[in-house]
Amino acid sequence: MKAVLNGSVIAEADKNDLISIEGNWYFPPSSVADGVLVESPTPYTCPWKGVCQYYSVASGDDVLKDRAWSYPTPYASGIERVGKDFSGYVAFWKEVEVVE
Repeated sequence: MKAVLNGSVIAEADKNDLISIEGNWYFPPSSVADGVLVESPTPYTCPWKGVCQYYSVASGDDVLKDRAWSYPTPYASGIERVGKDFSGYVAFWKEVEVVE
C-alpha cells in the first residue's frame, strides 16, 4: 500500500505490514520516506492508545501541519486491544491518500 501526497509516494509497505486502527492505516516507521515527517509540539493523549506524537508532513515547499501521527510507546492495553504492537507506526490525515 502507498501513502501519496501531491502525486509523490511518501510511504510504501505491503498491506500485511500495515495495521488498521479505527479506520486509519498505520505504516511501519521504516516505510516512510526520509525527510517527510517533521515533529510537531501539538499535545494529545488518546485514552486507550496513549501519548500521541503529531507530525507535520513536508511535500515540496508545502508543510501540512499535524497531518500525521504515531504512538511511540502505546499503552500495553492498547496493544492488546489492537492485537499487534503499533509502536511508532505512522498514520496520515485526509490530504494524504492511502491506496493499494
